[in-house]
Order: sequence, then structure tokens, then C-alpha cells
Amino acid sequence: MTYKGIIFDMDGVLFQTEHFYYQRRADFLATKGLSVAHLDPAIFVGGRVNQVWKLVLQDDDDKWDIQALEEEYRQYKEGRPTPYGDSLFPDVSKVLSYLREQKIELALASNTNRREIERALTEAGIYSYFSYIFSGIECRACKPDPEVYEKACAALGFAKSEILVIEDSPKGIEAGKAAGLTVWAIRDKEFDLDQSQADDFLDSLSDLYDKL
Repeated sequence: MTYKGIIFDMDGVLFQTEHFYYQRRADFLATKGLSVAHLDPAIFVGGRVNQVWKLVLQDDDDKWDIQALEEEYRQYKEGRPTPYGDSLFPDVSKVLSYLREQKIELALASNTNRREIERALTEAGIYSYFSYIFSGIECRACKPDPEVYEKACAALGFAKSEILVIEDSPKGIEAGKAAGLTVWAIRDKEFDLDQSQADDFLDSLSDLYDKL
């Protein structure tokens, strides 16, 4: 199959950031006397912390002002920005350049907010490769809701059979499949993620040279 467009997830696909995110969340929660030790780290992969507050707080969720916690966490993150320039997977720039040379249109669809997406792509020097950028924050719901992928498909303007999604997380894979798209997953080697819904697997983005 010849694909005319590819939609990339960001974290775990372009950037090796999941461990940084997990530790930053854990450090913030520790300042509140909270722990994530009882949780499988995989539940955080591909999602946002506001999707798992009830799991973190367990039976005490009614004792906390979750909206206030989210605002405090937002401020905490601003003081500890993600080091995107140092987190880009080594093969990403060359692979994206190759895909554009092949006249394949590229889009990005992430649960991260737009400002952070733009900062990440700019710091890593890969912003120019993407024709379209979409944030799940701007949709009615984040992944696993498929809306962010539906929007990316509409922007690309190709038939869904001509569009490929590259993902890593169960939430992202589910979103891509729910949008009616073919999804290839970067094979998870760290979090024991359930990637069973994926149509195919990549060990790294460099596998695209041979698979496309």
C-alpha cells in the first residue's frame, strides 16, 4: 500500500519523554503527600494526568479539589520544562526528511497542548516537516477519542486507506483504529503496553524505509 499521508503521535514516537513525564508527575504528587507506587506506569503513557486522578487519589478523590491540583501541576510543569532538544529519537530527523522527499504529507496528532507541541518541534528542529498539527486538548476529548485523528484526516484530504498512523500507546492506537485508520506501533520495550490493536509494528522509525 502506498500512503499519501502519515499522522504521527509525538511522545514515545518522536521523543523519548515518557520516563521524564512519569518522574515529573511522581515528584509533583510527592509534594502533596501522594504516591503513584500503587499504579502501573503504563496507565500514564499516551494520556494526560487529568485522565487518571481518580486512580491516583483512590478513595480520597472526594477530599481533593482536582481542578486546583491540575492548576498547581500546570504551574509545576512550567518550572520544569521537558528537554525536547535532548529527547528526540536519533533517527527522527532523517526519516522525516526522507518521507517529505517521497512527497508524503505529514501531520502530528498528540494529547499534548498546542503550545507545548510547537515548542517541542521547534526545539528539535523538525517543525517544518509537518503540514498540520493537532492537539487533543482542542477536541471534545483526548485520545482514545478519535476526534484528533478525524481532524487530521480531514486536513490531509486523502482517503483513510491512504493515511497511516504511527503510535505507541494503547490510547493512541485505539483512537487511530476508531477513526478507521491503519495504525503501526513503535514496539514497546519498557512499559509492557497492550499494543494488540495495532496493524503492524516498527522497532524504530527507521523501519519505515523498508516498509513503505
